Amino acid sequence: MFTGIVTDVGELVAVEDHQGSLRRLRVHCSYLAESIEMGASIATGGPCLTVTGFGPRPEGGSWYTVDAAAETLARTTVGAWQVGRKLNLERSLKIGDELGGHLVSGHVDGVAEVVARDDVTSEDGGAWGPTARFTIRAPKGLAKFIAEKGSVAIDGVSLTVNSVERDLFTVFLIPHTLEVTTLGALKAGDNVNLEVDQMARYAARLAEAREGGY
Repeated sequence: MFTGIVTDVGELVAVEDHQGSLRRLRVHCSYLAESIEMGASIATGGPCLTVTGFGPRPEGGSWYTVDAAAETLARTTVGAWQVGRKLNLERSLKIGDELGGHLVSGHVDGVAEVVARDDVTSEDGGAWGPTARFTIRAPKGLAKFIAEKGSVAIDGVSLTVNSVERDLFTVFLIPHTLEVTTLGALKAGDNVNLEVDQMARYAARLAEAREGGY
């Protein structure tokens, strides 16, 4: 489990295909190598991926590798990632950790599209930095799980939904989020990994079961 609070921005430095349907990714990050464990889960650009190798880097920080299977490649943006891509990173929760965002599983539900970006400047000229409002189109079948003032995870970042209209929803990003995550570089036409709130999914499933009489 994760919170959607990004703890580092890593860089994809190598992509290698294995056995036709498996893709190995090598990521550079600032985490200490001794803090990573083989088999650990790291949310990498949104999806929860398992560490298959790791080590220190001479210049500081560490590298780690993860394998993306066919399901991940089909349901997320991972298949389109190129070397040099920046990735939001978060390591899995430990008992006693602060839950700063919302419960995120790292199981991406689908790929959404950024329809528009509106940068906002405050009356004082943006003394605290820029803010931005993003309008995002949810993929078919997921819009029903998105509610105003509810939560979503976009590329692994926990965000509050500001408004919803059919399959479109908006999120508002403060200067800090734009600065410390990859979302600051998003523009209209970009695809993002979308994970809907788990509670909304469960509530919808319960409602369906009630209506179906089982």
